[in-house]
Amino acid sequence: MESRNFTVPVELAGARLDQVLAQLLPEHSRSRLQQWVVAGNVQVNGRLWRVRDRVVGNEAIVVQIPPATVEGWVEPQAMDLPVVYQDEHLLVIDKPVGLVVHPGAGNREGTLQNALLHYAPELAGVPRAGIVHRLDKDTSGLMVVARTLESHTRLAAALAEREIQREYECVVVGQVISGATVDAPIGRHPKDRMRMAVRLDGRASRTHYRVLERFFKHTHLRVILESGRTHQIRVHMTHAGFPLVGDSMYGGRMRIPSKLDASLRETLRAFDRQALHAAELRLNHPVTGQEMGWQSPLPEDIRQLLASLREFETNDRR
Repeated sequence: MESRNFTVPVELAGARLDQVLAQLLPEHSRSRLQQWVVAGNVQVNGRLWRVRDRVVGNEAIVVQIPPATVEGWVEPQAMDLPVVYQDEHLLVIDKPVGLVVHPGAGNREGTLQNALLHYAPELAGVPRAGIVHRLDKDTSGLMVVARTLESHTRLAAALAEREIQREYECVVVGQVISGATVDAPIGRHPKDRMRMAVRLDGRASRTHYRVLERFFKHTHLRVILESGRTHQIRVHMTHAGFPLVGDSMYGGRMRIPSKLDASLRETLRAFDRQALHAAELRLNHPVTGQEMGWQSPLPEDIRQLLASLREFETNDRR
């Protein structure tokens, strides 16, 4: 473990221990510092303190910093990694469809985390290999990855404070008349632990959407997340009555509207993932504070889906 020694500044007199540590070690999150105090990694004047104990100034603090390594069985793996931006503090990745973000049961290799550890070995010292937020396996698009502990702490805080703006494009079943907001709490499904659901005791969640293009029985939407719950867009759009095309988990059995021609029916049947893409990412750089933004074009399968919907519209009106 790395050992760090501090003397508490007099101007912090009256502050809680965790507040003092947050001032002395700003590259680490408050929750991480609290965990170290509880684990006995922090001594004040040679004694263990509680998180809520308050300083008077000039105390001698010794912090034993454990190595912030990812799970030992996550091995670096050479893979094509679509990096759209990088500097010494962060990476922005344009994740393709089918790429799992974190290793898990049945997915211990071939994940984004494996690829990141090979591409930037220093990420072994950052929680979750620097991954700040995730996308589902079958959702494509932009993700930000922190390359240092300081960047990870600041980006995670910005995400929690809704200062990282993420916009998505999706195609849903049903003709959406106008844009709206879904404001409904999300929690774990009471019977299926793999799914999320709208439930009264869930966490506050809000999704804004607007119409980009309307078709006979489908709609192309732009979606903005105000919160970032697991499967939020998929759950909220289904709750609003407009499940995503290809989303078997939340949309149920594939519903192909009547009166569609054979070509469009086949296109819809062949679309075997949720039609969802993280199209735009905006944030303030965690170190410089500079406003930054990136855009990702729609992947080929969603472009082809939209082309088929437009073709049907054109032929149907002849």
